[in-house]
Amino acid sequence: MFLAAQVSIYPLRKTDLSQAIDMALDVFKKYELEITAGAMSSIISGEDENLFSAIKEAMQKTSEQGEIVMVATFSNACPVSKHS
Repeated sequence: MFLAAQVSIYPLRKTDLSQAIDMALDVFKKYELEITAGAMSSIISGEDENLFSAIKEAMQKTSEQGEIVMVATFSNACPVSKHS
């Protein structure tokens, strides 16, 4: 199934937020997901197995850097995909 997710990552008690965010984006790229990075969140989309595996690995890897909050919203309808 093709899914999309809006993902936000919030490193806690850090002055440099970009390291954890960049790490998560690198994980998403590794799983060959489509990525639209934004200022407050990113939209990732792809096959459900890849998407959920990438979310899990991104949480694990960013958590190694310290405390993290990750917020994700999943949809099989928006954005509408040509994969439907």
